[in-house]
Amino acid sequence: MKALKWRPGLPAILPSWFFIGSVIILIAVIITVTIKDLNRGRDIEIQTLLEKSTVLIRAFESGTRTGMGMRWRHDQRQTLVEEMAYQPGILYIAITDTSGRVLAHSDPDKVGAQLYTPQEMQNLHVAQTEQWRITPFVDEQDKHQSAFEVYRFFKPLKRMPGHRMHMGNKRPDTYWSNDIEDEDQDRNVIFTAFDTSALEASQAKDIRNTIIFLSILGLLALASILSLFWAKRYQRSSRQLQDSKAFSSEIISNLPIGLITTNEHRQISVVNHTAEKILGHSAIGLSGRNIKQALPDNWNQLAGNEHNHQPVIEREIDYTLTSGQIIPLSISVANIVNGSGNFLGNVFIFRDMREVRQLQEEIRRKEKMAAIGNLAAGVAHEIRNPLSSIKGFAKYFEGRSEQGSEEQELAKVMAKEVDRLNRVITELLELVRPTDLRIQRVNICEVIEHSLHLIRQDAETKHINILFKAEPDLPLVDIDPDRFTQALLNLYLNAIQAIGSNGSLEVHLSINAASELQLVVKDSGKGIPADNLTNIFNPYFTTKASGTGLGLTVVQKVVEEHQGKISVTSQLSTGTSFELIIPIKHSPSIQEASDHDHS
Repeated sequence: MKALKWRPGLPAILPSWFFIGSVIILIAVIITVTIKDLNRGRDIEIQTLLEKSTVLIRAFESGTRTGMGMRWRHDQRQTLVEEMAYQPGILYIAITDTSGRVLAHSDPDKVGAQLYTPQEMQNLHVAQTEQWRITPFVDEQDKHQSAFEVYRFFKPLKRMPGHRMHMGNKRPDTYWSNDIEDEDQDRNVIFTAFDTSALEASQAKDIRNTIIFLSILGLLALASILSLFWAKRYQRSSRQLQDSKAFSSEIISNLPIGLITTNEHRQISVVNHTAEKILGHSAIGLSGRNIKQALPDNWNQLAGNEHNHQPVIEREIDYTLTSGQIIPLSISVANIVNGSGNFLGNVFIFRDMREVRQLQEEIRRKEKMAAIGNLAAGVAHEIRNPLSSIKGFAKYFEGRSEQGSEEQELAKVMAKEVDRLNRVITELLELVRPTDLRIQRVNICEVIEHSLHLIRQDAETKHINILFKAEPDLPLVDIDPDRFTQALLNLYLNAIQAIGSNGSLEVHLSINAASELQLVVKDSGKGIPADNLTNIFNPYFTTKASGTGLGLTVVQKVVEEHQGKISVTSQLSTGTSFELIIPIKHSPSIQEASDHDHS
């Protein structure tokens, strides 16, 4: 397994749930902290009002204690309540008895009225310490609002020995008791109410700011999640696009046919390996070039214009390689158009037709050979018997004629011609008749040396130098030595006839890259015209006055029977070279196996 390597894009592949979970946790933490801040701010505002109320109550009690020392009267207490209620933010100050009846109020009209019912007073659970609550309040304009109400027992103190309160150096020590005069004998309750508008406004502002902050935070979180979603989607689309590009690139690169595409400016953008091999140009040399400069004119004509162009399917054309060789191609051309009808470029698909042409030629040749075979069978049956009679009559007249006479010479000529016709018929039958190969594992060098020995005397007579070169340590080869020798002799004799005299005949033997036997027979003769190269293996094609035209046909047949191939290259005044490719090991064909089973 390959080790994971750090790369800049690695954080992008963290799981989505990890990022979303982190965002949710962060939002929850921020909301919790914000709510705590809101509650803390509200507590601070309430604590401030509570402290103000406490100070106000204690100040009123202080004033009451001072008045009591100066023969305090009820109207003076009412006056003090009214004066203290003038401070900003105070809605009312009231003193009631435990039943809720108003003893003093910042609003004189409410003195003697019920501030709260006895049941409500009981529910307040009044104590010695300050308590608070938010209660509804109706002002003088009958507007409903909330009041921050603080209440506790109201107990002004009386001077008497027993408790000592130090008042400073300017006044003597004074003593107060918990006893209450007159109506203060009962436990009274003091209420102070402050306006909560500032508290509510502050809370509303905090809540509004919190909502705005949380909304922005939510939008940011949503934007982050959407960004993550789009990033994942983009990453997935990018990966799919890369996979599609790799997939299409592999398909295009490994297509067995040539492919060239252009962009909308008719510049070549894609050239696959097969196209490089067929055209003999590298993709780098073709990419980016305009097709008018890089491709032949007939290709540009097939491409047509950008609009209303019908695709060209399987059009056969000739293409000239840089070496000057002309090869047949089958080409198809189409325009690439998107869904909106916009022109995106051209696509050229083509294939080398040389193998197809060879197969077609092979089929025609085999069909021709089959027809010749049928003809040869009929000719052999119909002609050989009359030829035997003619030869018998020729021998009869030769014996009846005088020795050395013209009649005797003519009879000999007749017999010779009959023999030649019989030989032609025999060669024709051998050409079309299935051959029963006698495959043996032999030393190919010995076979070639034996075949060269058979023509060596004739070559030396014509001053033709024979040269044989073979790689060392060649393996044994599965061939029929007699049939293979016959094929070699036909090649040697054609070469000697092409050389005439004073030349060279070379035979090279080696193993090619495919581990096959490669045999080259090369002569320094006059060469074969290019127009004749495609016909030299056809039966009865010959440029010799006395030839039958079956020699090379027989050679090709023998090579093919050995599951090999034969090819020829020739240049005028330079010579001709035949190349034979033969497998080292012979694999029996279906027909050979069937014949072997029947035998």
